[in-house]
This record gives sequence, structure tokens and C-alpha cells, in this order.
Amino acid sequence: MNRTAPSSARAALCLLAGLGLIGAAPQGHAQSFEEFISGDNGAILDGREKIRSMPPVLRQQLVSIAAADRGRIGVAALDLTTGASVSILGEQAFPMASTSKIAIAATFLAGVDAGRYRLQDRYPLQIPVASRPFDGPVAPVKPGMQVAAERLIELMITRSDNSATDAMLKAVGGPKAVTEWLRNAGLSRQRIDRDIATLVRDDGEFDPVTVVDERDSTPPEEMVALIAGLYQGKWLSPESRDLLVNTMTRTVTGSRRIKAGLPSGSRFGHKTGTLNNTASDVGFVELPDGRVIVMAIYVTGQGGRPQRDQRIAQITRVLYDGFTESRFAALATAQTQN
Repeated sequence: MNRTAPSSARAALCLLAGLGLIGAAPQGHAQSFEEFISGDNGAILDGREKIRSMPPVLRQQLVSIAAADRGRIGVAALDLTTGASVSILGEQAFPMASTSKIAIAATFLAGVDAGRYRLQDRYPLQIPVASRPFDGPVAPVKPGMQVAAERLIELMITRSDNSATDAMLKAVGGPKAVTEWLRNAGLSRQRIDRDIATLVRDDGEFDPVTVVDERDSTPPEEMVALIAGLYQGKWLSPESRDLLVNTMTRTVTGSRRIKAGLPSGSRFGHKTGTLNNTASDVGFVELPDGRVIVMAIYVTGQGGRPQRDQRIAQITRVLYDGFTESRFAALATAQTQN
């Protein structure tokens, strides 16, 4: 477990390192963020070639995101056609909160593909029992009604139901089993350490703005890698892949996050996460030309939940506009024709 409480200076250094600034300036010259973002190494969006002319709106958004005193923000996005990508603090650990439910569902579906489970199998909901925070390593729960696995997946993804999630988690063997599946999938840092009942009961132990608690966390880049692999059918059968991807398109939580940042009528699928002083939204978006963008946005601080939701929506729109910009469209066309 790695928990550090960075000072403002350390947070700034972490930000600059995440943006690739440290080491880019000539020896003896300390670049400002604006100098970096305007220079050759400031192309946050890149495909097969570096984009040297950054749209003003995107630059303004990135400068705003760089205000570390408001709270850490991690962003990663990937164009599945061209390989163009975005990463801002994409290698730092952020609280997954309920975005972890994607990995839990994937672990169960991989078990279905292997013949260990069936979607018709029924499991009891895991209902939290009142207990004091931090009173033992695992929060007490009691079994509830029996629900079919396919319905549990629907509840945990579309409505972020915690009791359904813990039913699935228990079925696959607990947090260690999900983390093991992630490791076998090649994701080395995304991890699940606690069930949802314990995570919620003990929420608030650390402030994610200033403390990096690696329990139940992921770098945004690894969440993008997970969703991209699932979308592309990398680890699941076509049937299991379609079930999970289609379920994500029916998510009803987080209407002010990714959904609010997209043009009306956009086709997308996502999973939200919310805990003390942090909010997140991760998923995929289909662009008008048929390309698919996978994105993961993790926000801490910013003043309150409405402000965090607004930041996610703003970042989503910047990403959407950036990836639909003509240079990316040209890359997609060239990739299709080759």
C-alpha cells in the first residue's frame, strides 16, 4: 500500500511529470506550463504524427486542469482506430469507486466463458449490516434475495447497485480473484482490495486530493486499456463481450458527467464512480465517422460534487471535439484505406 500526502510543490511536480514536462526543458531553464504547452513537446493529443497546433479551447482546458490546488484530475483517452491518445496524470493512481464494477463483471463473464458459471445461476444479494467505520477489515453483510447473474450484472452496471456487485464479487472468489484476472489480462496496477460494503463503510479515511491510496485504485490509462480490450473482444467470448458492452450503454447514473459533455444523440456506454471528494466516469463513445474513443476521467476536489460532475462533462466535450478535429479524421481515413 502506498499512501503519500504531497505538498503543493510535490503535487505540481507530479503534474509536470505526468505531462512529460520534467526533463524536456534545456538544462538551466525552468519552463512554465504555458511555455511547455506551446512548445514542440506540448502535443498532448497525438496520432501517427505530433500535432503542433493545439486548438485554443483544448489549451485553455489543459491549463485549467493543471491547477493542482483544486484537486487532482486524471484523464486518459484512446482512439481505437488510429491509436491517437490523451493522457494527463494518466499513470497516477485514482480511486476507482464504482468504476471497478466493470472488472468484476468481466471476471464473472470470463468464468461463464470457461464453463464455471452460468448467467442463469442465482446468487444472494449481499446486504450491508450497520457497523462502525474501520470496525474490522471487512464490513458485515447478510444474504438477501436470490437473483440471476445476468440480472445482477444489469443492476451493478446500469444502476451501480452495491448489493448486486458484492453478490458477483463473492461468486467469483472476492477481490483477490478480480485482481488476479486483471493481472492475467496484463493490467499491472489496477486492483481491487475490498468489497463494496467495506469500501463504502470506510469511505473518507483519506482525502484523494492530497493522498494517493493505491487500494481499490487504477491509473486512468489502465482503465482505458481495460475498456478498450473488452470492447475489442480481447478477453471475452463475443457473447460475453456484447452483453457487457451493451449493458454499459444502458447506464442511468451520471447524467451530468460524460453524457452531459456529448452532443445529443451520441451513442456511448459508461460506468460512473463516486466516493468522498471524488467522482469519475469511464466508457466509450462512437464518433460520427464510426471511430470509437475510449475515455477515463477521474476528478478529485474542485469544490463539491456539482463542480466535479461539471469538470467531467467539460473534459468529455474537449476530448470529443479534439478527436473529431480534422487531423484525427484524416488519420482515421488513412488507416481505413491502408
